[in-house]
Order: sequence, then structure tokens, then C-alpha cells
Amino acid sequence: MSSFALGLVLMSAVFHATWNLLAKRAGADTPFLWLAYVVGAIVFAPFALGILVIVQPALGWPALVFVVVAVSLQTLYFATLTAGYRAGDLSLVYPIARASGPLLATAGAIAIFGEHPTAIAISGALAIVAGAFVLTGDPRALRRDGAGRAVGFALATGAVIALYTLWDKTAVAVLLIPPLLYDWATVVGQAIVVTPVALRRRDAVRETWRRHRGEVIGVGVLSRLAYILVLTALVVSPVSYVAPAREIGILIGAILGARVLAEGHLMRRGIGAAAMVVGVLALALG
Repeated sequence: MSSFALGLVLMSAVFHATWNLLAKRAGADTPFLWLAYVVGAIVFAPFALGILVIVQPALGWPALVFVVVAVSLQTLYFATLTAGYRAGDLSLVYPIARASGPLLATAGAIAIFGEHPTAIAISGALAIVAGAFVLTGDPRALRRDGAGRAVGFALATGAVIALYTLWDKTAVAVLLIPPLLYDWATVVGQAIVVTPVALRRRDAVRETWRRHRGEVIGVGVLSRLAYILVLTALVVSPVSYVAPAREIGILIGAILGARVLAEGHLMRRGIGAAAMVVGVLALALG
């Protein structure tokens, strides 16, 4: 994996963990997500339009199909993830969701794209996933009230992550849709899809904007930046390298959950962190 791609993924991980913290702290629901979509669509519109005017990419019906499917997958991702946050701790839901996703995505990349990661890279990916599961905490916590439901949403999120990673790799690396333009079209589609719900919940939308304006703007901007960086990395690197590497965000998210949200277990997370750091180094060498 090139240092350029690794740098993009690590920067993305910081943004991703940060917006997840903001979403968890604000108790993100559908009105919150709709506002975040709208913010992302507005902020990145000038850049997307600039690409259309200056670059003039050759886009046809296949590109539109890919955007429509991406909208569906991304909307499902946000729905399952935030449902998990409402059911359980950030430090439980986030690691499980983010650890299961790359395992499925890597398997899919090997089967669909014929990728052949080196033994070192595979070892690094497994180390990252193992560290992620250590970061989830004491397995006995899974028996707490509501934990099973939270884990179910987390695993569903992981499956969606794998699907959209493989789909988006095809969009930016095969169809050559510019990453920023692709992500912007997707978030515009998400905003349109959720608009009917937002209109029915106008009061909730206004209240969310009044109480959590800062979090909405943070999630709207950082979630877009995080994934644009990942899409750019997918253009130049295999899924079997990018998908595991971006899970360093699990470490950041778990630390934020422990420090900012007082969810505890710093010692256990330190062990998981060590495994993940080793895994990232192995990916870089592989």
C-alpha cells in the first residue's frame, strides 16, 4: 500500500471517528441525519460543480445507476449505525461495525476483483480486526440489557459497509467517476430520499437545528471529507488494503468514547490499539 493512500486513509479515520462522536453525543436521529445531508450537499456543491465544468468527466447512465444504488446503501448505513448508537455505547457499536465490514469487503475483493494481498498484508488486516474486537470490551457486556440489539445493528452496519465499499471501488476505479463528484451526488440523493420524513417532522428538524447546530455541521462536513479521502485511496489501492487500514478509526473512536463519553476500559483498549498499530504497519509494508 502506497504511503499516499495510507496517509489518505489515516486522515479519513480521524474525521470518521470525530463525526461518529458528534453523532453519538447528539443522539442522532432521522431529522439530524437529514440536516447533515443538506449541510454536506451545500458545502461541497461548489467543488462538485467545479469538477463538472473544468474536468468534464464522461458520465452516462451507468454512473447514474451507481449513484442511485450508492444512495440506497449509504442511507441504510446511516440508519443502522445511528440505531445502534441509540441502543448501545459508541465503544461497543462502532468497533463491531467497523471490524466486520473489512473482513467481508476483503473477501469480496478477492472473489470479485481477483485481488491478491500479500501474506504480510493479510496478517496486518487480521491484526487490525483482532484489535478491533479487543476494543469492544468485556464479552460479558454483551449480556447486558439492550446489548444484543445494539450488536445486531452493528453487524448489519458491517455488512452494508462491505457492500458499499465494493460498489464504490467499482464506481471510482472502473467507471472513473471523480471521488468528490461521486460522493456529492450520493449525499444529494440521500437528502432527497429522507426529505419526506423531514417534512413530516418539521418541529423535530427545527429543534435539532436549534439544539445541535454545531454537531450537525460537524457531521455534515466531516462525514463527507472522510469518505472522499477513502474514495480517492480506492482509486489507487486495492480494497483488501484500504478497507482494513481505514479501521484505525476504531481506535480513535474507542478512545473518544472512553475519554469524552466516559465509557471506560482504557487498559483493554490499549491492548487492542497495539494490535491495530502493528496491523497498519504490516499493511504499509505489504
